Amino acid sequence: MKLTLIIHSLTYGGAERIMSIMANYWAAKGWQITLLTFDNNKVPDFDLDSHVNYIPLGIAEKSPTAIIGIWNNIKRIKILRDAIINSKPDAVISFMSKTNTITLLATRWLNIPIVVSERSNPIKSSLGWNWQQLRQWTYPFADKIVFQTQRAKDYFPSELQNHSCIIPNMVVLPPIKKHSSEKFLTERSLIAMGRFVPEKGFDLLLQAFAKLKDNYPEWTLTILGDGKLRPELETLRNQLRLSDRVHFPGMVNNTYTFLQQAEFFIMSSRFEGFPNALCEAMACGLPVISTDCPSGPREIIRDGTDGILVPNEDVSALATAIERLMSNEQERKSLAARAPEVTERFSVKKIMGMWEEVLAQVIKKKPKFI
Repeated sequence: MKLTLIIHSLTYGGAERIMSIMANYWAAKGWQITLLTFDNNKVPDFDLDSHVNYIPLGIAEKSPTAIIGIWNNIKRIKILRDAIINSKPDAVISFMSKTNTITLLATRWLNIPIVVSERSNPIKSSLGWNWQQLRQWTYPFADKIVFQTQRAKDYFPSELQNHSCIIPNMVVLPPIKKHSSEKFLTERSLIAMGRFVPEKGFDLLLQAFAKLKDNYPEWTLTILGDGKLRPELETLRNQLRLSDRVHFPGMVNNTYTFLQQAEFFIMSSRFEGFPNALCEAMACGLPVISTDCPSGPREIIRDGTDGILVPNEDVSALATAIERLMSNEQERKSLAARAPEVTERFSVKKIMGMWEEVLAQVIKKKPKFI
């Protein structure tokens, strides 16, 4: 099997990580995998199997005006089309809305099976009017559209849903390492992680934690990650008098070590696609609390069995759930015992089997002819 995978970049991010896992999985099976990115980053942030043909196309530059933007997109389509033809794929898989749109334009009339995948919440993620119209026009060209959740699928018109399916993210087992003697967290630590952007709701988490700081002085909160909101979050932390209780270590390579030293994990997002961080925390055997945001957490957490769901953007409800686990070690243990089952429900083998079934369908429907 020869596949061409397409994504904007392989820098830090959930969709990027999933595509790297897919590329490596199929390369290990002996499939010929070409991975095209729009950026010019010669060294991706994620390790790739040596057999993956990774080609950064260098077509991601921003356009200063709309006219130049149109011209640049024409060039992007031409360069991408040539790269796809040269890779001679049995099928193409593209991730993320804008990349999907350009891929569908680049492959028009090539008679190659094309699978596109929405990786964020389309209800909350604004593309802008022009891109939204392009997506609406081009998505019918796809042989299959893959969504991560039912709520994401329901956003689109029925004619698109008719040739779509749902494939959640896989959950990779955490690396098995000897217990580290180095302590990164205190004994009573809460942990969260993600990009410092509005949708992650870390401002809500800080406000919720502030409600409990006086009654639970031994507890601290660590938020892994970085982003444009870091200055604002640091200011809010200081305003809430949490400077000695809330820590922002930035991006770390040893994520699993931090997770394994925490008491429980909190996800305060306003919206998600299919949150990898939540799955990773559960795979590490952590009890979790998450907002019941659109979309993803409800499909992952079995409320009261392996985690707790709280109303979205409700600071008081979030604080109540945090206090519930802070004060109940037995419930923490009970949730933690069931949390790793997420690796069975969303195993790599099971999820990749779903992708392979989709590929078999589209290739059978449209035999390759270039």
